[in-house]
Amino acid sequence: MNITYLIGDATSPTSTGNKIIVHICNDIGAWGKGFVMALSKKWKAPEKEYKTWAKSGVQFQLGEVQFVQVEPDIWVANMIAQRDIKTKSKRDLPPIRYEAVQQALSKVNTFAKQREASIHMPRIGCGLAGGTWDKIEPIINNELATRGIAVTVYDFD
Repeated sequence: MNITYLIGDATSPTSTGNKIIVHICNDIGAWGKGFVMALSKKWKAPEKEYKTWAKSGVQFQLGEVQFVQVEPDIWVANMIAQRDIKTKSKRDLPPIRYEAVQQALSKVNTFAKQREASIHMPRIGCGLAGGTWDKIEPIINNELATRGIAVTVYDFD
């Protein structure tokens, strides 16, 4: 399968059946900028569950994923794939951790297959996390699309 690109809102997936909305979170428990604002506007549970997870510290680390059911057929995948929230200087690495993206998407793959779910996302990791799509897209292809999972990436109009 190939990645499908659409203009639209990733919080309103277009397909039928089970759906997983994937996004990237940081590893310090901060929630308040970027795509998470659209999630919080639509549903309170992803933010609440993420913050509870961060406070617990149980498996709250890079590469882990928390699945939060927000509708009978929709889950939000809080993927920990960003180290901290910003760089100190232009010479520092961006917060995105590509290996953690790969590890988290592998877990999303398993969860999606168990539920026969499609995947929906913005261009994860390319906003506040500082990543580049030329590095993220191959990870999505390798972990999801080439393994038979339908993936839709939404560019907000």
